[in-house]
Amino acid sequence: MSAQDLARDPLTGADPRARARSTGIYLVTDTAQCGPRGLVDTVRAAVAGGIRTVQVREKDASAAEFYARVLAVAEAVGDRALVLVDDRVDLYLAARAAGAAVHGVHVGQSDLPVAAVRQLVGPDAVVGLTANTPEHLAALAALPAGTVDHLGAGVIRPTATKKDHPEPLGIDGFARFAAAAPVPCVAIGGVTAADVAPLRAAGASGVAVVSAVCAAADPRQAAADLVREWNR
Repeated sequence: MSAQDLARDPLTGADPRARARSTGIYLVTDTAQCGPRGLVDTVRAAVAGGIRTVQVREKDASAAEFYARVLAVAEAVGDRALVLVDDRVDLYLAARAAGAAVHGVHVGQSDLPVAAVRQLVGPDAVVGLTANTPEHLAALAALPAGTVDHLGAGVIRPTATKKDHPEPLGIDGFARFAAAAPVPCVAIGGVTAADVAPLRAAGASGVAVVSAVCAAADPRQAAADLVREWNR
């Protein structure tokens, strides 16, 4: 996939970084929760249900397994959604070098410094960053404009998906955080369909889900229900 291809999104004609600033419902994958259906079929169903951003997260996979799953998800999604790689900038770069339609990365506070990430991935890739404290926002404000496209802010509620999560923000806490942030914020962590509309009203540019789709009996319907709540 060339730099020119990355800079334009066939789905909308917009560049991926512009789309990443307003993601709507955003799927973060968990292969274990997909069960016998598997990762690729779950992602395919979620995108068919209307999800337009997929972050491939593989905390327990080897580098080779993670890389293979990134390629498989990118192929399954085609031009219908943004595909972001969780944490592993090296795997994003490897997937791009292989011609995969991947659009960027999402990194945490303990990963590579986000300024270094931006230098590595270049000006056209999406860069998301986990953040949830005033100190994180202060550090972000010190970076050059355009380093980060959006923040993943949370958790909103306690969640078993991330066992070492910080104190939950709740919807009101998220609203205060998003209002203080210099870039759009995607709400994540323990979010249900009932939270989607309140989070959008609280200033979320998107709502990220894991188990609400990956563990659903019908991920396409689950995705469609979440998208409908977002579009209310």
